[in-house]
Amino acid sequence: MNLPFDANAVQTPCYVVDRELLQHNLALLAQVAQDADCKILLAQKAFSMYYFYPLIGQYLSGSTASGLYEARLGKEELGGETHIFSPAYTDREFDEILRHSGHLVFNSFAQWTKFRDRALAADKSCGLRVNPMHSTQDHGIYDPCAAGSRLGVTLEHFRPELLDGLEGLHFHTLCEQDADDLESTLLAVEEQFGAYFQKLKWLNFGGGHHITRPGYDVARLVKNVRRVRETYGLAVYLEPGEAIALHAGFLVTEVIDLVENSGVLNAILDASAACHMPDVIEMPYRPPVIDSGAAGEKPHTYRLGGPTCLAGDIIGDYSFDAPLRIGDRLVLGDMAIYSMVKNNTFNGMALPNIYASEGGSVKLVKSFEYEDFKGRLS
Repeated sequence: MNLPFDANAVQTPCYVVDRELLQHNLALLAQVAQDADCKILLAQKAFSMYYFYPLIGQYLSGSTASGLYEARLGKEELGGETHIFSPAYTDREFDEILRHSGHLVFNSFAQWTKFRDRALAADKSCGLRVNPMHSTQDHGIYDPCAAGSRLGVTLEHFRPELLDGLEGLHFHTLCEQDADDLESTLLAVEEQFGAYFQKLKWLNFGGGHHITRPGYDVARLVKNVRRVRETYGLAVYLEPGEAIALHAGFLVTEVIDLVENSGVLNAILDASAACHMPDVIEMPYRPPVIDSGAAGEKPHTYRLGGPTCLAGDIIGDYSFDAPLRIGDRLVLGDMAIYSMVKNNTFNGMALPNIYASEGGSVKLVKSFEYEDFKGRLS
């Protein structure tokens, strides 16, 4: 693969996000919004590199947040519409949430009745998250429709008598999925809650739509959104996260040691799965490493691991055309999403610097030092 930047021109470990690749995703999303007659929001929980928010604002309608700080970031740096959903709001934060959010989604009727008067007095558009209990995925940790889920009101606990003042319903059930799963979920939502659509102004389809992934059925997505628009006269929102920066970011790391144990060649990197890409362990998933193959596919196989004390700080097994050497640089793909927003300083690991790649050159956007680690402690 030809990288859009020089991997030797950066200090490792670091994230690099490419403007042109990001813009390619945004242009596709803007076209979907136009064709489907809907609004698309940036889900900041996946990608919050606000250096690029002015660019994102040229293509999307605004942002969605999972908490106060994300709401403030979206309002201050991106603008447009600002939406927020939280499983539970607190009294001490709610007034500030009202200052930064135009649309508020509540997770339960108890939360709605608690904050209803304050939200409506502030002239906010309020909605309720519903849970159709329609699972379409295998990742339990990311399945809001799993049995016992705390996310969204199920039909069993739905209270139509408390709908007064609510303008929308929100459902979020997908994770890295295609439009067929959205379609089946939407049918379940309509069957269970469609009788109440006439009282509403909008419907939010949540996130997890892998719209910018090659092969995604964009036409099917557009068809389903337009059907809802035309059948019920509702505004429709989509709030993808991964789709915004999919394949637009990289993590550059350096081999700092090589260790053999029981026939396994370990390449210790200056980047950590546990600290710098936690989803590799949580999901789990195997991130792409540029110009590598699966274990055994190429002549030289290594287990890539991080520099922390955690025995399981493992990225995965990869093979290469030539033996790795200390000082070699490796580039991991698809590292803009759920990396910067989730990273941490376990073991006193330094956070990776953040670069923007623009026109083939790289620009240091943010660097982190000891004080960033110390500032999180007491």
